[in-house]
Amino acid sequence: MIKLSFHGACREVTGSCNLVEYNGKRFLVDCGIFQGERFALERNAEDFHFQPQGIEYVFLTHSHMDHCGRLPKLYKDGFRGKIYCTAATRDLADIMLQDAAHIIAQEALANGHEPLYELADVVNVMRHFETLPYDQTVTISNELKVKLRDAGHILGSAFMEFYIDDAGQEKKLVFSGDLGNSPSPIIRDLEFATGADAVIVESTYAKSQHESKEEGVEKLRRAILETASRGGTLMIPIFVIEKTQEILFELNYLMENKKIPKVPIFLDSPLAIKAVDIYRKYEDLYNRSSQNLIKYGDDIFDFPGLKFTLTKDESKQINLVHPPKVILASSGMCVGGRIPYHLLQNLDHRLSHLLFVAYQAPGSLGRKILQGDQRVYIDNQEVEVKAQVSVINSFSSHADAPRIMDWLKHISQPKPKTVFVNHGEEDSNNVLAERIKKEIKGKPLVPEYGRIYEI
Repeated sequence: MIKLSFHGACREVTGSCNLVEYNGKRFLVDCGIFQGERFALERNAEDFHFQPQGIEYVFLTHSHMDHCGRLPKLYKDGFRGKIYCTAATRDLADIMLQDAAHIIAQEALANGHEPLYELADVVNVMRHFETLPYDQTVTISNELKVKLRDAGHILGSAFMEFYIDDAGQEKKLVFSGDLGNSPSPIIRDLEFATGADAVIVESTYAKSQHESKEEGVEKLRRAILETASRGGTLMIPIFVIEKTQEILFELNYLMENKKIPKVPIFLDSPLAIKAVDIYRKYEDLYNRSSQNLIKYGDDIFDFPGLKFTLTKDESKQINLVHPPKVILASSGMCVGGRIPYHLLQNLDHRLSHLLFVAYQAPGSLGRKILQGDQRVYIDNQEVEVKAQVSVINSFSSHADAPRIMDWLKHISQPKPKTVFVNHGEEDSNNVLAERIKKEIKGKPLVPEYGRIYEI
């Protein structure tokens, strides 16, 4: 009997961690951090509800922190197995986890508690990574095989097809990880599974339909034009993987085609700059149109007026540059990174504009601003929100409701007996579950945290 339990991203978005048990063996799909008001919430420090030393393998769908961020803690608590993922995911996870260790150390020092994990734990856990190719069925053990398929979410992301020998009968489990908002300007499109006995699917944007890519680019163009015309500062909180690269791609297009004025544009995130370097390393994972642009000499991540600011001093110098200007800074939820500093400088100015392009978790600074709080606290300072605040959804790297349903409808040979709906706020879980019932006549299940389900 195969058993499945959910230890994160269960009726919420962050903290992905799924446990699969079969024939006395155990593996995880993802081991992510919970995100909210602080980078490392108290929930992350809790003991795992399973024995880390009993986990043989971790299969990592991609390198976002809500999917990989507790791997060093898993190692610290006794895990010594193998971690399987694509090569791009390994490289991106390495820089993400190193950066997280520094932030966690700073938070621990400021709040007088032990850090969740240290840089040494990151170095040690990275030694356990092994890379797998896309679209090849790989034998992990006599009872377990896996195939990684392109999820179209971020560079290196994969949904995973597991083939498990259950008392002589092979059963197929498909874990979506995060499904992409294809087509992407840069990376390849989301692939499809043909059939499964059970599917675990995300539901982050299962209640909504994203605006078109063209509409999003036009909103970005107007935001730059309007902010520049009034001599203001446009701030864009970014996630360092995919969001940054997509926005740079579109800014490159807008600038080279003279659709926006030549204003200073700053990428103020050492981590995002490192991620750009890793993207350059894996051009073979780009879609054909991006590869053709590069082939004919276009640097899709560079254009006149763009400046990368690596050091803290360079970051502070941005404030000495007279507006208009555009600042792209992490983190995407305004928790950690360099964006809080820029918000302190500009959020209380009516000429400023704060443009959200990513999901904002409940409790995060970004969610508080987005929901209309007139006063917020940044680094223990009260700040009045006077800047214009707006949102673009087309830059989301998550599939919306139509794309999720299209992906699920392709899984028909065989049709899954159960579809577990997770990685979404509870109302999104329920909306997707209802659509699954009506449109594909499937059996949806919104799992409970820690409960064991038999497959």
